[in-house]
Amino acid sequence: MKTIAFLLAGVACSTLAVAQETHVHDGRLGTVNFATSCSTAAQPHFTQAAALLHSFEFAAARDAFNKALEQDSACGIAMWGVALSNWGNPFAPGIKPAAAIQAGGAAVQRGRGAGAESERERAYIEAVAKLYEPAGATQRVRITAYRDAMAALAAKHPGDAEAQSFYALALAAAAPVEDKTYADQLKAGAILEKLFAQHPEHPGLAHYIIHAYDVPALADRAVVAARRYGKIAPAAPHALHMPSHTFTRLGYWKESIETNLLSADVAHKGGNFGEELHAYDYLEYAYLQLGQLDAAKGVRDKLPAIIPLINSSSFGGAAPPAAGAYALAAIPARYALERGAWAEAAVLELHPSTTPFADAVTWFARGLGAARSKDAALVAGAQKNIDQLQSIADRLAAANEPYWAEQVQIQRVGASAWLALAQGLPDRALALMREAAEREDRTEKSAISPGPLAPAHEMLGEMLLELKRPREAAAEFQKTIAKEPNRLRAKKGAAAAK
Repeated sequence: MKTIAFLLAGVACSTLAVAQETHVHDGRLGTVNFATSCSTAAQPHFTQAAALLHSFEFAAARDAFNKALEQDSACGIAMWGVALSNWGNPFAPGIKPAAAIQAGGAAVQRGRGAGAESERERAYIEAVAKLYEPAGATQRVRITAYRDAMAALAAKHPGDAEAQSFYALALAAAAPVEDKTYADQLKAGAILEKLFAQHPEHPGLAHYIIHAYDVPALADRAVVAARRYGKIAPAAPHALHMPSHTFTRLGYWKESIETNLLSADVAHKGGNFGEELHAYDYLEYAYLQLGQLDAAKGVRDKLPAIIPLINSSSFGGAAPPAAGAYALAAIPARYALERGAWAEAAVLELHPSTTPFADAVTWFARGLGAARSKDAALVAGAQKNIDQLQSIADRLAAANEPYWAEQVQIQRVGASAWLALAQGLPDRALALMREAAEREDRTEKSAISPGPLAPAHEMLGEMLLELKRPREAAAEFQKTIAKEPNRLRAKKGAAAAK
């Protein structure tokens, strides 16, 4: 495959318009009721845009919001939608690109200039402005300020289901990753579930419930929404993919396969190759957990045909360029590591991108594969791959990406543990692997990934098996299964440890 570096280049009415409960695209995007003061000519475009926005179809939503403003030059609330669309997926990893910040800030200013008939609409515009202002504030500060502004808006307008849903989304997206009580996710979920019972065809409610509960301890709360979302908005690739977040958390591999096949097909037909690749990563993971190796190989083998199709318009949906780069690295790495094909993993081809944590996936697979290969020549080269992980972690830390810096450090420690074992240092190996497991326990996986390439507790269990300590190994495999239900390697390890 060639390099993937290119992947990251990324008339007002005097009274409130009658709320439209419109099934846009013949109902294929769900039912949205977002009342505004925009003209009756502008409202249908706004309604369609809101439905698209709720399913993270950001480029299409921007186009529809702009059409609303074309119909009504005083429809300032439309620029709220453009600004929020420019922010993109609130659960996407990393610092937002400067171009997106500039475009979002410009949309806020245009919305303010266009004006808005109601205080409520002006509050929406000022809330989204928090994501872009002040310019010198950290992204975390701006995300928190936006959450708080949406909380105030929702409190002032308790009957506005849209305000409630966007507040709940902001609450879930801003939840601290280190908070294992999941207080904010539970609060968001409670808001969304109440609304979903009242508006069962609303795409955002089903969507945001899945996100709010997208952690192992809460995933079972999202099953109803997961089984509904794809039926509510089947024209949106992300609506077809998103249920697999819940299915993956619960080990429902067949359901994950079914919904990701649908998502990848719709995404491909629409030229949304970022979403297609993201669906393929989840699909690959599910096939491998069922031991369907031919199907998994088939997914991996599709990648060379997709890469030449990718351009700047390929990432207008929920999956940003970083998700595409990640999937392109993760799919072949998973195919090798899940099969225990260590020598194959050790020589995986490198495809440098401008997403450092995606590049780390390949370096990790190479380092781990080399260390576990039992091939002296490959083992001798493992440290070079591990050193690359340290370099990437340092770059991420310097770029103010602490989450990803830590994820790469966990990979570095895990690969280093296996290298220590290969070097005849079992005590050091176990100490390093326990460190990796403890660090992994303190964090959460990103929504960009269906799961770790090699869970640390699972690797610790496999290491203990090699050291003839089956009782301790069994406990580690059970820890993995508790967090990653029905994970094949962990189940096999648990069986071997009996």
